[in-house]
Amino acid sequence: MALRDLAAYPKQEPFSEIGAKYHVRVQELGAGVTGQSFAYGDDPYQQVAVFPAAEPNATVVAFMHGGGWTNGYKEWMAFMAPPLTAAGITFVSIGYRLAPSVSWPTGIQDAARAVQWIHANIAEHGGDPDRIVIGGHSAGGHYAAWLAVRSDWQSPLGLPDDVIKGALPVSGVFDFTEGNGMPMRPRFLGEDPDNDRDASPIHTISRTPPFYLSWGDADFPHLITQAEQMARALYNAGGDVETLVLAGCDHLGASYACGENGGVWISGLTSWLNNHFR
Repeated sequence: MALRDLAAYPKQEPFSEIGAKYHVRVQELGAGVTGQSFAYGDDPYQQVAVFPAAEPNATVVAFMHGGGWTNGYKEWMAFMAPPLTAAGITFVSIGYRLAPSVSWPTGIQDAARAVQWIHANIAEHGGDPDRIVIGGHSAGGHYAAWLAVRSDWQSPLGLPDDVIKGALPVSGVFDFTEGNGMPMRPRFLGEDPDNDRDASPIHTISRTPPFYLSWGDADFPHLITQAEQMARALYNAGGDVETLVLAGCDHLGASYACGENGGVWISGLTSWLNNHFR
């Protein structure tokens, strides 16, 4: 099944000004990029888009879009595929259900089920199920970090504890507890205040796969602080952490940098992958 026409999705919350700008730009960047859609659930958002490499090296990068947990499409990330597949990487963009239609933990459960699908099926597309790394931008970076550091979701899905071999959050959110610097509590957390800590990867680290942690030097200030704190928390937990500050990038620019052929994020990622997955 080809990539989905965005107009065919159920209606989302209205875009913010920054969200509308991003929506237009990533479609421009991804114009002409083709992939295949596969369902891991019955909802239209419960799909992954697979972009195979012509000469796969077995590594799989699964990535999740941002959008404040209320907006976004797996098709947004198509612009990242060309430089990654050119490097031999099998690229997968993960879709997930959005607030306010669903609340915590439904979105992260969707992401976990998408990983289950990838693990079971990616070999048919040139990827190795034992070489899955997971990333995301903004809200997607939050989900990627949560999956990477937790050890309680894999077994119920029949997955090995170390199914996630590395994490690549970009401008992610890692803390929803008091004092996190966010201007407001995100609606996707629902009404239960206990969700704030449960959803915070920085407070629930039980495993530490290698991290390639990135953010823009002109990103939202609270995200810069959270990224620096997450890097320290992972390091203090014994983790292998590499950080990259993307010069000249605001929050949106940090995402665009992930699709720049020969850019610093791509070149850094390929070096990081070579160091960890020989």
